[in-house]
Amino acid sequence: MAAVDILLGLQWGDEGKGKIVDFLAPKYDVVARFQGGPNAGHTLEFDGHKHVLHQIPSGIFHEGILNVIGNGVVLDPITFKKEIEELAPFNLDLKRHLVISNKAQMIIPTHRMLDKAYEIAKGDKKIGSTLRGIGPTYQDKAARKGLRIGDVNEPDFDDRYKQLRDFHLEILARYDFEADLEEEERLFFEAVEMIREFDILSTEYLINQALVEGKSVLAEGAQGSLLDVDFGSYPYVTSSNTIAAGACTGLGVAPNKIGEVYGIFKAYCTRVGSGPFPTELHDASGEELRKIGNEFGATTGRPRRCGWLDLPALRYTVMLNGVTQLFMMKADVLEDIDEIKIAHSYLKNNELTDELPLYLDNGEFSLSFDSFKGWGGTKATEFDQLPEGLHSYIKYIESKVSAPINLVSLGPDRTQTIMKGDIVAQ
Repeated sequence: MAAVDILLGLQWGDEGKGKIVDFLAPKYDVVARFQGGPNAGHTLEFDGHKHVLHQIPSGIFHEGILNVIGNGVVLDPITFKKEIEELAPFNLDLKRHLVISNKAQMIIPTHRMLDKAYEIAKGDKKIGSTLRGIGPTYQDKAARKGLRIGDVNEPDFDDRYKQLRDFHLEILARYDFEADLEEEERLFFEAVEMIREFDILSTEYLINQALVEGKSVLAEGAQGSLLDVDFGSYPYVTSSNTIAAGACTGLGVAPNKIGEVYGIFKAYCTRVGSGPFPTELHDASGEELRKIGNEFGATTGRPRRCGWLDLPALRYTVMLNGVTQLFMMKADVLEDIDEIKIAHSYLKNNELTDELPLYLDNGEFSLSFDSFKGWGGTKATEFDQLPEGLHSYIKYIESKVSAPINLVSLGPDRTQTIMKGDIVAQ
């Protein structure tokens, strides 16, 4: 029986997952999103075009691959419709190559309003939500009040929608939040009609049958492991399990069906929104990383906070996910920087430790760094052609996190990707 390989981010998101899913997709029969929602922004660049996908799996541009929106996803019909319309010029057979789990939770307009109301109420303690309604939707899921995508084909869907909407409006009234729903509801119900044109299935059966038939499946994660609701920098986290275990619950596959776990990380660190960031640079070095790396959110456009690579955090997420292969992104951003630093340990009570504290922003620890020099530009097409300085950087990281770096990205395009052998098991 075939296995499900998982691809996920090991930092605070924005690691470059979209590019790598698109790069690896031709080796798979099925690409499936297992959590998150329209707060994701997976960027793909090829043939002179730049695409940003929010909910649709990143294998959609490849003929013959089935793309699955899994049950762990929260789907916004309005955003989904916009994505479908933006893909129209590329003549993709979307209704044949894209299916949606009937158990995926649905974001309705008042979810987004609740998200905004909650964030305003937090004041200075806001978590930096993308305001896409993700948290309130997962909240309704846990409270067993939510709508599921399969409900659109139930005869009483309108009544179910109104019941949930009215419940939300009662909450919004307590926050003195004025909800103007007329236009939002018009767009919402238009989008629901489009969703009804797609196959809405119990995709857990579909994926498990694909494995029985020997087909290869790639599970695509959103956000990053340090944003996991259990293991991330709580409370500045997303509302789903972004780690490898989330692929099992988000797609309906058993743990013994998991094969490779591809962990993606940047050669440095970034973060969008609020929350602790131990290696953040507040000086010209941080601005230089932001400028060279074009570090602005694919979904929100917000400037990303930038800092050096945090090895204790990377070791932690490699451990949590059982990473079998590491993929390092944006190595080109560091090539001309005079001094590159890596935080190799935390210092607490005058002792070095690799263990992350419960709270990363309590000021009870400091960081210990090692330094490297930039390696200059490279036009390498093979792994062994990479500059000596970059090889040293790679070997240092591998020695500290006990996982091999088998792919290095030197730019946004598909072609700017260097592999160490064939990384996908055949």
